[in-house]
Amino acid sequence: MLKRQSPGAPERSRDPAAHGAALPMSHNDSRSFFNLSQLVLSAGQIKPSAALKHSKITYFEVEIVDVQSKKQICIVDKVPPASTVLDVKHKFHKACPQWYPSRVGLQLECNGPFLKDSISIQSLAVSSIITLYFTDLGQQVGWTTFFLTEYTGPLLIYLLFYIRLSTIYDQVESRKNFRHPVVHLACFCHCLHYIRHLLETLFVHKFSEGHTPLKNMIKGCAFYWGFTSWIAYYINHPRYTPPSFGHKQVSYAALAFLMCEAGNHFINVALAHQTNSGNRTCFPSPTYNPFTWLFLLVSCPNYTYEAGSWISFTVMTQTLPVGIFAFLMVIQMSLWAQKKHKLYLKRFYPEVRRKAAMIPIIF
Repeated sequence: MLKRQSPGAPERSRDPAAHGAALPMSHNDSRSFFNLSQLVLSAGQIKPSAALKHSKITYFEVEIVDVQSKKQICIVDKVPPASTVLDVKHKFHKACPQWYPSRVGLQLECNGPFLKDSISIQSLAVSSIITLYFTDLGQQVGWTTFFLTEYTGPLLIYLLFYIRLSTIYDQVESRKNFRHPVVHLACFCHCLHYIRHLLETLFVHKFSEGHTPLKNMIKGCAFYWGFTSWIAYYINHPRYTPPSFGHKQVSYAALAFLMCEAGNHFINVALAHQTNSGNRTCFPSPTYNPFTWLFLLVSCPNYTYEAGSWISFTVMTQTLPVGIFAFLMVIQMSLWAQKKHKLYLKRFYPEVRRKAAMIPIIF
């Protein structure tokens, strides 16, 4: 006989979960649980919302102070950490339109160097407020404008003396005296020199977005234009006398001039190619072109060739103004070469330490 369970007895067999026992899971429930597990595992780390991520960005406030009066000019707020000094200059220009970015010089300290436009604001920050000192750099011009103006003047000025204007030379004396062939050759070489500079400025050299004060361009033009007037006046004068050693002196000097001009061009092309390719980790090396082999002896062969051009032009024309100009150019270029050589020593010491700066052994 089957025993009947009393009504008052607890129903243990019907409610196993009441005593901590596991409930049996159906096939559909287990499949749903498996799919949910796979979904959670494939989702990966939960990304924060865009609003939460944006709220964690720290902005800087840049206080612009006049370097002389120490008075606050304005405050540039909400500057992102990724901003550069150039970005701050543009925002400063919006607040003070009379100072455009190229005219603004910013310093971290009163007597410190001017900050480069590419410097990150975050690298300057000690706190959320950054104080920068403002200096008005004056009227500025771009580097391309600077060099085009500096080189166009000598080209045109020399041609004005070459055609012997009546306002410069006596026309009666100009018609009587025969022009020596070296006068025509000197005009050709002089024009070739500055035409090369102009073409390289436009198509070879890659200038930065930086600027230079207008007064520097005025000083450079005064130097080049003034010396060109002096040189051209003597060489194209009706009473000009040819060199002492005649045709041989002119021929050898002209050949040396053309070789230096060619070498200068090929060196500038090699330097521009290295800059454009982004390969700045090694010192420029000579190529199959023989004009680039000067890299084996000096670190600044472009200055060597430039000095050689003017020394050759001096020998070819045998005039005092050209000699003085060549002497000054050699001094100036030796100073530029020494400065660049020191930078090369810091970056490429093993490759440059046995080289001279501009002239082998001497400099």
